[in-house]
Amino acid sequence: MPSIQEFSYRAVDLTGGGVVKGVIEAAGEHAVTAKLRAQGLTPLQVSAVSKTGLNAELQIPGFEKRVKVAELAMFAKQMAGLTNAGLPLMRTLSILIEQTEDKTLQRALVSVHADVESGSSFSAALARHPKVFPPLLISIVRVGETGGFLGQSLASIAKTYAGEAELQNKIRTATTYPMVVLVVALVGVLAMVTFIVPIFEGMFAGMGSELPLPTQLLVTLSKNMMWILPLLGVAAGLGWVWWVRNRTTDRVRRVMDPLKLRMPVFGTLVTKIAVARFARSLSMMLHAGVPLLQALAIVGQASNNWAVERAVHDIQDSVRQGRSFSVPLAKAGVFPPMVAQMVSVGEESGTLADMLASIADVYENEVETATDQLASTIEPVLIVGIGIIIGGMVVSLYMPIFSLYGEMGATG
Repeated sequence: MPSIQEFSYRAVDLTGGGVVKGVIEAAGEHAVTAKLRAQGLTPLQVSAVSKTGLNAELQIPGFEKRVKVAELAMFAKQMAGLTNAGLPLMRTLSILIEQTEDKTLQRALVSVHADVESGSSFSAALARHPKVFPPLLISIVRVGETGGFLGQSLASIAKTYAGEAELQNKIRTATTYPMVVLVVALVGVLAMVTFIVPIFEGMFAGMGSELPLPTQLLVTLSKNMMWILPLLGVAAGLGWVWWVRNRTTDRVRRVMDPLKLRMPVFGTLVTKIAVARFARSLSMMLHAGVPLLQALAIVGQASNNWAVERAVHDIQDSVRQGRSFSVPLAKAGVFPPMVAQMVSVGEESGTLADMLASIADVYENEVETATDQLASTIEPVLIVGIGIIIGGMVVSLYMPIFSLYGEMGATG
């Protein structure tokens, strides 16, 4: 399978007349020669750079780098522009390979280029890389390829993925500050337990009286921090590795995804995101001419939530048997009542795709508003929680002193 490689070269500079050396990345020696000639250089020697030892690219199973939604949006937008400009598919792919900065996407495009060159269809070549190109993108490309409107299909994909990337950025921005505050607070608590509590423990030892239960627990925790901290670090590392490797399995998603929809503060936002993604994807596919049953199968996978996937599966069964779309949608328990009512209107009026687009607009606006309010909602909750933890620790440390003063006052 072709891939991007590094090549060392010696070439004559036609402007300066000297010999230059360097390293360049390309899909093969012919591509290197073309690049050098475009730079005004005449190649004398081109050879692949072998990567061994520390220079070798390390790929750990389960930790492969995934292509970001923003990269897919840019790829679809650029390809739509080049295709609509009338460039042949092979030339378009060659340009995108040169321009793409994401190495994972670049390697996949090199393989797609080779498959198309050997006679495969574009959509079939994309489908050979399911970890890079999502099912939604492949299906829309297949429809556009078959119907002769590939450029328009790619443009609709670009618009959808651009909105998805913008939403992800807003959520990341809204949650970064609270997460930083939480991490700093946890580090502060661990520092107090590890370094401050032992100082108070020396004071408590000279009192000769029994410590209150909260203080005893805090002192015991402090004494054992030397082995608790490494244990917590190892457990956190193993837990992270397990989560990365298993988060996409059905047994994990069956438990975690419904919990996401019921989480305090975040649950409503996750539900709105799932509804907006479902409605936008299904609307786009119906507008592209994908049959409803096929569109539902793909949209269920694109929802990224097991509960939504199960609801979509029930909707598929209903549609397959000639029944209504909106009835199982209302019974699913995942979608708000307004969604089922609007879908019902769309079914009756024959404007289902347009109604789904309206639903997506409504919930994308709600998601944007909820995301903007997320930081202001989480911040006071975090402050109160951290205040309770640190305040409880301080009170526990001073309880023996209060008890000693009480005993002194009683004896005096």
